[in-house]
Amino acid sequence: MVYLAFLLFFNLISCFPSSHAQNTDPKLPLRAVNLGNWLVTEGWMKPSRFDGIINKDLLDGAHVQFLSTKLNKYLCAENGGGTVLVANRISPSDWETFRLWRVNESYFHLRVLNKQFVGLGNQGVKAVSNTPTHSETFQIVRKDDAPNRVRLKASNGFFLQVVSETLVTADYTGSSWDDSDPSVFNIAIVNTLQGEYQITNGYGPVKAPQVMQAHWDSYITEQDFKFISANGLSAVRIPVGWWIAQDPNPPKPFVGGSLKALDNAFTWAEKYGMKVIVDLHAAKASQNRFEHSGARDGFLEWGDSNIDETVAVIEFLATRYGGSPSLGAIELMNEPWAPDITVDALTKYYKAGYDAIRKHTNAYVILSARLGPADPKELFSFARSLNRVAIDVHWYNLFTDMFITMTVQQNIDYIYDQRSSDLDSWISANGPPILIGEWTGEFGAKNGSLEDYKRYTKAELDVYGGATFGWAYWSYKCEENHWSLKWMIDNNFIQLNMR
Repeated sequence: MVYLAFLLFFNLISCFPSSHAQNTDPKLPLRAVNLGNWLVTEGWMKPSRFDGIINKDLLDGAHVQFLSTKLNKYLCAENGGGTVLVANRISPSDWETFRLWRVNESYFHLRVLNKQFVGLGNQGVKAVSNTPTHSETFQIVRKDDAPNRVRLKASNGFFLQVVSETLVTADYTGSSWDDSDPSVFNIAIVNTLQGEYQITNGYGPVKAPQVMQAHWDSYITEQDFKFISANGLSAVRIPVGWWIAQDPNPPKPFVGGSLKALDNAFTWAEKYGMKVIVDLHAAKASQNRFEHSGARDGFLEWGDSNIDETVAVIEFLATRYGGSPSLGAIELMNEPWAPDITVDALTKYYKAGYDAIRKHTNAYVILSARLGPADPKELFSFARSLNRVAIDVHWYNLFTDMFITMTVQQNIDYIYDQRSSDLDSWISANGPPILIGEWTGEFGAKNGSLEDYKRYTKAELDVYGGATFGWAYWSYKCEENHWSLKWMIDNNFIQLNMR
């Protein structure tokens, strides 16, 4: 029995030969594509994945605001939390915005700016608890023919009401939907998240395993690896979440099955002569607050206290795949956000993660540069103290007013001038190898033609081809066509010229 238990444990942890493996060196620079929205959900890439969820607009992390129809004032967590709720604001901001924690399709916790939860107090409704309990649970009751008109039923069975601008209580028993009713609010949903947490918790423990397994089995298959290889690419970058290390029984609401899909990816990569970059895209507690970090409500909460558990995920991956000839690299974290993630905390984690990998494999280790107000070269000195390490930077001509106001030609010129200059300076600084780990064929200018996209992607390939470790297009599949490398290839919007 002990021997059988050992075999079961070994098979669970390591699916490829031996630790301390000397991996076959990847042929640099790599030409790769990201397999986004496969093992870490990004709803914008395929919104229909959420269509079967009841109240799909009220998922975890939805930012909501409540306007009292009686007072025409917004519900507000005074001081951002730590005290009572009031209803005296004529315009909403952070204090008037609540983040949902979904219990089920109708019941929720409401988290405020300072991270407390709304609950019942001795006098009025307060936001003082750091942990949600039954007392901090509310039913959002929507009007049948006007779903943005709501009432909030507290755990005591009564509805919240605005007694006055400075007093909100949970003791109302009326049932009217009239504007004059003190328990009626208009709800505004001002931001949503559609990540792994939202889709699994949204479908619930019965349906989520079926939905996720069907997605993993169909979204990326062996035929996709064959297509990728046939078009001259040498690697895939695969985003994974921290919960994969606890497969097949990860903490709820996450569901098991993504580990088997990753195993398949390594098998297919080996068959078609490709390398795999395993990218820890979602660290527990969220390293950047985005939905693709596995965040529940959009708060960035990763820090020193999370280093050990994050290193454990990295060691799990290194143990399991360290012996695979297809392992090209392990990326320790995707897009840590500055200044919330400090350089000191990040390098402390990166050193511990690097050491954990080196116990099992000599594969490359990739360090993601921080997003936000940070010097892209801030990790160079640290990286030079390690062996077989690359720095990952992500370049998009999107997301800021500067790119949105540029013409197509200005976007192209920016690639040839600014991006090229930046890359040359990093390489000439005698730093570590550089990976342009995310870039795409989309740009900020509107109404680009086929020829515009061809010229733009040619500029990217010309410049990013100089990255010493390589590049990885985001992404292989996406319903936003220019983000999909497969669509771009099939429709002749990009010419890779690498066969």
